[in-house]
Amino acid sequence: MIWLALFVIGLAIGSFLNVVALRYDGGETAPLFSPRAIGGRSHCPHCGTTLRWFELVPLASWIVQRGRCRTCRAKIGWRYPLAELLAGLIAVLVPLRVATAVAAGAPGMAALVGISLFWIVIFEALFLMALIDIRLGIIPDGLNLSLAVIGIFFAIYLGGTIGLANPSLLGPYAGMFGLQANLWLNRLVGALFAGVLFGLLIAGTRGKGMGMGDLKLAIPLGFLLGWPDILFAVAAAFVIGAVAGIVAILAGKRTMKGALPFGPFLAIGVATVFFFGYQFVRWYFRI
Repeated sequence: MIWLALFVIGLAIGSFLNVVALRYDGGETAPLFSPRAIGGRSHCPHCGTTLRWFELVPLASWIVQRGRCRTCRAKIGWRYPLAELLAGLIAVLVPLRVATAVAAGAPGMAALVGISLFWIVIFEALFLMALIDIRLGIIPDGLNLSLAVIGIFFAIYLGGTIGLANPSLLGPYAGMFGLQANLWLNRLVGALFAGVLFGLLIAGTRGKGMGMGDLKLAIPLGFLLGWPDILFAVAAAFVIGAVAGIVAILAGKRTMKGALPFGPFLAIGVATVFFFGYQFVRWYFRI
């Protein structure tokens, strides 16, 4: 029942975030949760009919109505149920991963719940960022600032409240890269590494290979993950982004000169390290 409740809550969060992402039409500095983005009743994007409560049940309404508007019968895209489903899976899979990753070192169930809540908020924020970046090609400053604030409170919680000495997602392998004795120094080095790397990419390509929004996202992510987790997250983002770009070019949906939003790939890189980072590093060193 706990997992089912988490999944349902995640579906509701996904439905809300998808609406915010679709209604957001400002620039990078525009308020994220403006009255326009979160206010007003939901309506059909085709006929404009205001939707009733039973048409707004996350995932279930889309399935029951077979992906069509109940009034005009126009097709409702896969974006809606997919966003709700992914957010629901985040709410379930994150606590499962936390339980297996830090159960041995965390002092009690309360710590596992706290860490899980932090990571759920982080991934839902990254999910919203990805939806907006895919649609508009921008990353709102409000989201970057929110991730930075979450990172500071997360570090306080990890180091001061529950006293985790080594919060790296790579487990004991993180010790091979140094800087594991001091949590705050580790986080600052992670942010510095991300800032310098993306700053050099922007300068080297004169802004054509990477945007300032990606830099402003990478710095709080570096602080959130710390060193060396951010190194692996960025590497995964570049590899996955390159593969996606090649596939898009071969499919005729992009050209060699076309731009590809990199924010979603940074989010995927963080997820890759979170869920599979330790297993990948262990596999590599066992070869």
